[in-house]
Amino acid sequence: MKQCCSFLVNNMALFVVLIGAMGAIWPQTLTWVGPYIPWLLGVVMFGMGMTLTFQDFKTVFHRPWEVMIGVVAQFLIMPFVAWMLVKIFSLPPELAIGVILVGTCPGGTASNVISYLAKGDVALSVSMTMTTTILAPIVTPALTWLLAGAWIQVSFTAMMISIAEMVLFPLILGLFAHHFFKRTVDTFLPAMPVISVVTIVILVGGVVSLSASRLFDVGLLMAAIVIIHNMFGLVLGYSMARLFHLDSRKSRTVSIEVGMQNSGMAASLAVLYFNPAAAIPGAIFSVWHNISGSLVANYFTRHDTDDKEAQAELAPSGH
Repeated sequence: MKQCCSFLVNNMALFVVLIGAMGAIWPQTLTWVGPYIPWLLGVVMFGMGMTLTFQDFKTVFHRPWEVMIGVVAQFLIMPFVAWMLVKIFSLPPELAIGVILVGTCPGGTASNVISYLAKGDVALSVSMTMTTTILAPIVTPALTWLLAGAWIQVSFTAMMISIAEMVLFPLILGLFAHHFFKRTVDTFLPAMPVISVVTIVILVGGVVSLSASRLFDVGLLMAAIVIIHNMFGLVLGYSMARLFHLDSRKSRTVSIEVGMQNSGMAASLAVLYFNPAAAIPGAIFSVWHNISGSLVANYFTRHDTDDKEAQAELAPSGH
């Protein structure tokens, strides 16, 4: 059973690709997911909340400068790059709003796992994800209204309430569940990664099925834009952290945190407030950022190994 769970978690990107293909080719098999998309996102955020403790909030206050650099990078780089890509590719409104939503969302929950695999600063990653998620009910609607208001009428208040209901409340509920029912929660925690993976996979499949009619027309273009968006986030996130003299571990953490968005939230908001086609960028991002995150983690760990080998060769032999 444990091996089966590990296989599911380690091959999440593969399952997301497979269910995405299923949703595109046979949309009727997954359109039933549509009404439950906000609830599915809530399950993922509740699971994230259950992994947090009040000690994590102390980390934010003990290292405010580092967290602030990461949060500013998150809400500056990704929205700006999204807006630039929309302009460069002259996207129609329903796709433009989808790209903007991906850019204005907080960091994704998978970033914490990728930061761990990349030998980054996991405490900083968790603090950044937590802080951007808590700020999201205000910052995401504000940035979306600022950047996308010219294309589509955005209801700031309604979006703020939806984000609070889908993201913030489940997160806080999970946090309190862990605090007050620690022994019970600790029993379920080993199963939470599997539950989160299954939920995300179903969510992506549902989103793709709802926008299947447009996916074959714009899929390649959207895939290219999503990859460019993600790569800019990873590179500029790292560069900004280094600019403010953060060390390598912290800089790679900021890079991963900025590059990996809560694309499930972007897709959910697109389905709720706009057009199913607006969910296409979020659905594709959900697939790609898990692939790119794994590649980046592999690059950093190999880089660390090469550095250690080089230092070992330069070290005096002792003779």
